[in-house]
Amino acid sequence: MKGAFEERAIELGQYIIESGATVRTAAKKFHISKSTVHKDVAERLKTIEPQLYIQVKSVLDTNKAERHIRGGLATKIKYSKK
Repeated sequence: MKGAFEERAIELGQYIIESGATVRTAAKKFHISKSTVHKDVAERLKTIEPQLYIQVKSVLDTNKAERHIRGGLATKIKYSKK
């Protein structure tokens, strides 16, 4: 029988894969902290659903590789409005 933590970790993993969401976006959607999302998908999911963990890790690695680009675009938009 799975507990609440395990079920939440699986839901988070599925959401991240389906939407390509970042940890921050998933945290806002589920109304929990970024630390909790990261712990759920990086530690708990690894032991509960290893296949899902691999897919989530792939999405999060892609997001991490692209974050500097998103940050630059956000800054560009911020200063183009002034």
